[in-house]
Amino acid sequence: MPNIKFNYLYRDSANYKKYGSIVFANPTNIDLLELETLIRSKLIDSTWFYADEWGMPELFFDTFDWKVDPTWHEFESVEHTDEKSIIPIYFLQTFQQFPDKLT
Repeated sequence: MPNIKFNYLYRDSANYKKYGSIVFANPTNIDLLELETLIRSKLIDSTWFYADEWGMPELFFDTFDWKVDPTWHEFESVEHTDEKSIIPIYFLQTFQQFPDKLT
């Protein structure tokens, strides 16, 4: 069964982007559309989230400026992958624990 790759990015105030991803186990073979719908229900305006609150690495640049740069990250996509899971927990369980519109 393929694992799930959660792709996201950080966009600073100058619109420079830094991309990241997390690979989760997917033993129940969840449907990607169902999963994306669940994830978007937990995002701010169906797009943004605070990586630290989701237990994900923050992708800030070394030049991060708290005065002008946003602190949220942007959800990009989910996809199947054969890459090894770096998170030894089930993907769906991770996102079901978050309240709606986590801020």
